[in-house]
Amino acid sequence: MAPPRISVGLFVTCLVDLARPKVGLAAVRLLEAAGCDVVVPRAQTCCGQPAHNAGDRNGAAQLARQTIAAFEDVDYVVVPSGSCAAMLRRHYPEILAADASWSRRAKAFGGKVFELTAFLADVRDLADLPERPGPKGPRRIAYHDSCAGLRELGIRNAPRRLLEKIPDLGVAEIAEGEVCCGFGGAFCVKFPEISERLAADKCRAAEKAGATELAGGDLGCLLHLAGKLRAEGSNLRVRHVAEILAGLDDGPAIGEPVTGEPVTGEPDAGEKARG
Repeated sequence: MAPPRISVGLFVTCLVDLARPKVGLAAVRLLEAAGCDVVVPRAQTCCGQPAHNAGDRNGAAQLARQTIAAFEDVDYVVVPSGSCAAMLRRHYPEILAADASWSRRAKAFGGKVFELTAFLADVRDLADLPERPGPKGPRRIAYHDSCAGLRELGIRNAPRRLLEKIPDLGVAEIAEGEVCCGFGGAFCVKFPEISERLAADKCRAAEKAGATELAGGDLGCLLHLAGKLRAEGSNLRVRHVAEILAGLDDGPAIGEPVTGEPVTGEPDAGEKARG
């Protein structure tokens, strides 16, 4: 028996909105396949993580209150990013702890926030992925576990269990996969030499695993790694896991030139992802 339909608010994230809207479209497709009624509140902006990490507590608190108010009417809040999901779920209650009223709202809000693959695999137990118009034939994907998703939310098995549902697709494990890729938000700006070395190590490990594609759940990490791979002339293609699971992986990968063709054949697909 299919689980009852529920309302889900999609927190799109800044990077998805600005750099890879296709990930938002893929998330909507997956959530609808899982029996969810998806809404994308227009009032959402940044999750506040850059301000929080930079020490701007007031700015982060303002964004936290705005986000909580925008999503209070849905059953769940789903995020295609481990780092943003961790911010909403774990750090909003900390940021707003001094205000009793907002503290209660932040705790209730955090309890219904999930990263996309964890929600699909663990909350909805998605049985069947959407029909796949994407690549056919054998594929080998190296999966990158982002630091925030792995360490703050404990996400590791969920994306792999979902990828295993795709015929002829194998998941390659990266050596020392728990090591950071070097992105880390402001870290790559403050410590560029260390960041570049970590990215190079991660890319080499993915190539040594025999993968032809590199996937993950955090677009920041993937943009960082795709830039390194492209600069070195590597053939390893980079995609967000949502694109692969939704079957929207038949176009340019992250860091590749965009052809100008629409990412789906659906009319107003961009508006659908934005709400």
